[in-house]
Amino acid sequence: MARTEQPWQWTESTWRDHVQHVRAGRRLMPTWPEGARVAVALSFDSDHETVALRDGQVSPGRLSQGQYGNRVAVPRIRETLARHDVRATFFVPAVSALLYPEEQRCLVGEGHEIALHGWIHERNSQLARSDERELMHRSADTLEKITGARPCGLRTPSWEFSANTLTIIREMGLIYDSSLMADDEPYELMERNEPTGVVEIPVEWIRDDAVYFNMSRFDALRPYTPPSAVLGIFKAEFDAAHREGGLFQLTMHPHHIGHRSRMTVLDDLISHMKAKGQVWFATHGDVARLCREEMSNTDPKGQKP
Repeated sequence: MARTEQPWQWTESTWRDHVQHVRAGRRLMPTWPEGARVAVALSFDSDHETVALRDGQVSPGRLSQGQYGNRVAVPRIRETLARHDVRATFFVPAVSALLYPEEQRCLVGEGHEIALHGWIHERNSQLARSDERELMHRSADTLEKITGARPCGLRTPSWEFSANTLTIIREMGLIYDSSLMADDEPYELMERNEPTGVVEIPVEWIRDDAVYFNMSRFDALRPYTPPSAVLGIFKAEFDAAHREGGLFQLTMHPHHIGHRSRMTVLDDLISHMKAKGQVWFATHGDVARLCREEMSNTDPKGQKP
């Protein structure tokens, strides 16, 4: 029987290889358009029923929570974004798009971005490379067929980034990922010390509504933070990004943020940001394209030629 090495038994070359496989490269700090001091990239992961389906949970009660995302939450989100004239990115599992194609077409018609979020919210790190690759290509084909536009970016389901994900991203010609956490600002992804040209728009659990609002009765997981406190955290994150002249990226889920008492978080936050001024509201794709322009005008160390 083969003996499995424990991490404390790894050679230096082994642990260094793991660390260097996917790494943050140069920080990307373009000049934001329209004289803005801060860029705001709002995003919604439209998981709907897919998390339950992924886990084989097919009880009507569990699935109804996902249906709420489409039936009630997304219309509320659309109304709020339209009232504030703000565009956002919706990361959509392909199965969600197949369940609710009209939702995706309405969002695109209102100027929002639809981006990749897996097939059925699968866990990439548990997949063989061939399976992960096939699901990513199938998902992109599905979203393109429904919306008429090929997705240009990815957020991996549950932010599960496998050893193969970046290679597949590059093969597919995607311009950005939004699943990793090495910086507050966008950065170029490196693969084994090689610049890839792929922009990372980093996420963080602090800036994710699910951390504060998620509920699972069988796992004894209960929401523990009131909406007013979540609003305070998000405002503090934005204010710091505004002060530093950087990016404020936020991840939300329709079936979490879309409830009556929680929609005030989104509404009040956008009002706060607008009152602060010098804000560029952009999709993740918009931010990535601007960062790629900066990359084309600098060398890999960030120096202008």
